Amino acid sequence: MEERNARVERLDDLEAFVAVIEQGSQAAAARHLRRPLQSLNRSLIALERAVGVELVKRTTRRSEPTEAGRAFYERVKPAVAEIIEARNEAANMRGEVSGALKIGAPVLFASSFVAPAVGRFLKLYPNVEIELRASDEQADLLAEGLDVAVRIGESVDESLIARRLHALRVVTCGAPGYFAEHGRPKHPHDLEHHHCVVRAARDVVDKWPFRIGGKLQTMKVRGRFRTNSAAAIRAAASGALGLAQLPLWQIRELVDRGKLEIVLSEFEADGMPIQLVWPPTRAPLERLRRFVDFLASDLETDLL
Repeated sequence: MEERNARVERLDDLEAFVAVIEQGSQAAAARHLRRPLQSLNRSLIALERAVGVELVKRTTRRSEPTEAGRAFYERVKPAVAEIIEARNEAANMRGEVSGALKIGAPVLFASSFVAPAVGRFLKLYPNVEIELRASDEQADLLAEGLDVAVRIGESVDESLIARRLHALRVVTCGAPGYFAEHGRPKHPHDLEHHHCVVRAARDVVDKWPFRIGGKLQTMKVRGRFRTNSAAAIRAAASGALGLAQLPLWQIRELVDRGKLEIVLSEFEADGMPIQLVWPPTRAPLERLRRFVDFLASDLETDLL
C-alpha cells in the first residue's frame, strides 16, 4: 500500500512540475490544478530531491525551468499527459463520475436556469460537488479557477473552447403606464423621443440594435436612469421609468402578467448568443464533459 501511495504521489509531483512550467508560476499552476500552493510547492521540492538536480528557478512572480528542467520537461510531458488521459478513460469505463466542478454564470441567469440545472445534475451524480459563482462581469476562467462558464454575448477570449447554443431573443419593452403617458413607439427612430433605461457596466450601452429594411442598424437612446444590473433594468422598466431592451427570458413572466409589453418586434435584431466556455485541456475531466452536455441540453429545453 505504501509503495502504491508513493507512486501516486510521484505522479502528482510530475503533474505539478509540468503545470509550473506551462503556467509560468507556482501560483498559476496551483490554480490550474486546483491544489493548495503549499502542496504544489512540496511536490516540486520532492521531485527535485528525487531527481537530484534543480529543475525550476523560483522568483516571487515567475518560475522558469533550468536547463536540466527544460530537458526533463520535454521528456516527461508526453508521458504525464498519456497517464492522465489513461486514468480518466479508466474512470470513465468504470462509470465513475466524481469530484468538484466550479461554474460561473451571470447573476440572474445563474439563479433562474443554472442553479436548477445543477440541482438536477447532482441528483444524477451523487459523488460530484459543484460551486456556482454568479457575476455579471466576464470572468477570467484560469485566474478564478473556473472549469466552465456561461457566457451571454460573444466571448472575447479566443483561447477558450466554446459550445454555442441557440441565440436568445432580445426585445424592446415598456410598462402599460409608461405607454399611457408617453405613447408607443412605432419605429426605432421614435426612440429619440422616449425615455430609455440604459445599461452601464464597464461601458455605457446607449445604442440599441434593430433590423431596419433588412439591414442591422443601431439607434442611440437616452434616459435619466442607468445601471449595471439586469434586475434593476427590469424593475425600472416595469415601474414605468422608461423603455428597456432585454433578453425575453428575463421578462417573460412580467409579459405574461401584463406588467410589461413588447414593442417594435418587427424590427428585432438577431438574437444574443449564449455559449458554454471552458479552458482547453488535453484530457478533459469526465465530470466536466457530462456537465457541459447536461447543461447544454437543459438550457436548450428551458430557453426555447
